[in-house]
Amino acid sequence: MIKKLFASLSKPTSRNILINTLGNYLNVFFTALLAFLLVRVMDPVEYGILSVLLGVIYVLTNILDFGTAANIYSYLPVLVEQQTSRVYVFLKTIFYFQTLLSLLIVGLLIVFFPSVDRYLLKTSASWEQLALTAISVLFFIWQNYIVNALNATGNFFFSNLTINISNLVKTGVILGLYQLNLINVATVMATFGIVSPVIVFIFLIIKKFSIVKKILTSAVLRRELRFSYTFGIFVASQFYNLGSRIDLFLLSFFFPQSPQVGYYSLSQKVILTVLASIIAITQVLSPSFAKISTRHQARKEFLNGLFYLLIPAFLFLSLIFIPDRIFEFFFTAKYQESTSITKALAWPFVIFVLLHLPLIFIIHTAKKTRPLLLSNLSFFLIMTGTSFWLIPRIGWLAPVIAYTLSFLMMLAILTSSTIKEYQKLPENNKRATFPDFDKQKKDFQEGRRRSLVQPHRAQE
Repeated sequence: MIKKLFASLSKPTSRNILINTLGNYLNVFFTALLAFLLVRVMDPVEYGILSVLLGVIYVLTNILDFGTAANIYSYLPVLVEQQTSRVYVFLKTIFYFQTLLSLLIVGLLIVFFPSVDRYLLKTSASWEQLALTAISVLFFIWQNYIVNALNATGNFFFSNLTINISNLVKTGVILGLYQLNLINVATVMATFGIVSPVIVFIFLIIKKFSIVKKILTSAVLRRELRFSYTFGIFVASQFYNLGSRIDLFLLSFFFPQSPQVGYYSLSQKVILTVLASIIAITQVLSPSFAKISTRHQARKEFLNGLFYLLIPAFLFLSLIFIPDRIFEFFFTAKYQESTSITKALAWPFVIFVLLHLPLIFIIHTAKKTRPLLLSNLSFFLIMTGTSFWLIPRIGWLAPVIAYTLSFLMMLAILTSSTIKEYQKLPENNKRATFPDFDKQKKDFQEGRRRSLVQPHRAQE
């Protein structure tokens, strides 16, 4: 048994998952450490403004992804395996269009942000603070693009090393600002949103200069965007993002200024901490699923994926059976009710872990957006309807029921779609029926003449 365990840990997938999980949790550690430092320096009002502005950055960064992350994970691994110069055209096209659209929206945000803040956010932040927030969105978009490209090509160690060196520098800058008595919303925003991503850019240029140069001097082909695919992913993601936030919003709406909202919010943070392990695992599994072209490969990756996804499933189950006194040690007696909420929330999230197996097959192997749209729309509708109906009656237990029902529906939709798409695969042929890279290659050769930006001719 021990030999099998060590043998599994020696596999590249296991090493990458271990590296990515440790890297993600190290990132969580730095986030917690900086929060620990800042709440002891900034007054509650100032920290509240900072939290809202950082929340705006993270939400907008997710929205302005435009589905490109799924595009990168689904197509880049195969292009790299084919060792074609299309890799650089693909990366340049994604970067070019995402930056172009983001610049437009960030520019509009800078102009209208004061009005948005005045009527919606009501932070009373200065124009400089709001402008820093808007600029930081663009820097985070570039950083996420780099991390996704590195992960999709198997550079997990370099990706996590770069991010956490950036975190280390960011922490050092905050400590330096503290010593100089310069901690305020603007300086912290500049550190988080500009200094930290710039460190990632510098390391990438130093380590991957030749690749960066090839990307910047490559052509831009609109076809590489795969608009119907990326737009479908984008829309589906927004349904999930809205649905996953509606529970806390409705709790606050029906129970304003109630401690129940605080209890539930703390429990959500525990759940989100465990979810970091799912992200780490799926980031490693996604490139492997993108390369599936036969049923034999699919079965192998399903078993492989199930093995690794059982780890976060076990973590959620362990939350249920952890003694209450351990929760009380971390939460303090003041947040005792969070223990019951956390244990109740852990049950539906076991289902959430398992539905990632058909999810990554649909997104990265079959490359279908309709099942994802249907599952995420059902998630949003069930979460919203159930929470709205039951929260006034049973409080925090309503979201637990809503999560259970919505995750079961998602699992049913994605599993049935996975079975259907799996049956389309040949048993042992070299190619599947749906990526159709022969057609893509022909389109690419024709598309070179229709390039929007073509400093030099890409070499086949």
